[in-house]
Amino acid sequence: MQRSEFQFSTPLRVRWSDADMQGIVFNGHYLTYADVGITEYFRALSEANAGSSVNGSDFFAVRTLLEYRSPALYDDMLDIHVRIAKLGNSSMQFLIGIYRADELLVTGEIVYVHADQTSRQPMRIPDSFREAIVRFEKTTPEA
Repeated sequence: MQRSEFQFSTPLRVRWSDADMQGIVFNGHYLTYADVGITEYFRALSEANAGSSVNGSDFFAVRTLLEYRSPALYDDMLDIHVRIAKLGNSSMQFLIGIYRADELLVTGEIVYVHADQTSRQPMRIPDSFREAIVRFEKTTPEA
């Protein structure tokens, strides 16, 4: 997984509360870091594509996978890279790359299903939202 495979990233500094006594980030925090990346991805998508929101529905995480290569340390500046690798009928798969400078520390995959907010039954992702993602992935410069 290369940084060049991503069009979007957001910075994040490791906080004191994220690290153990040796100054190493506790593994559970990387899922929070991925969530921060996805949140910022959606924020940037919304800003780049006004009107691309999905009303009356939501995305729910159904699968997460993280693979650890090297630990982040207290006060490291990280770059959380995010991209959509697969866009299905009602689901989308995010790929995550967490870097410290050019070193890849963690890779991840998070799958979300688009569903009705009340019933939580899967719903097709609207075409306007799909088109916004395609435009965003092709045009967003790397941060």
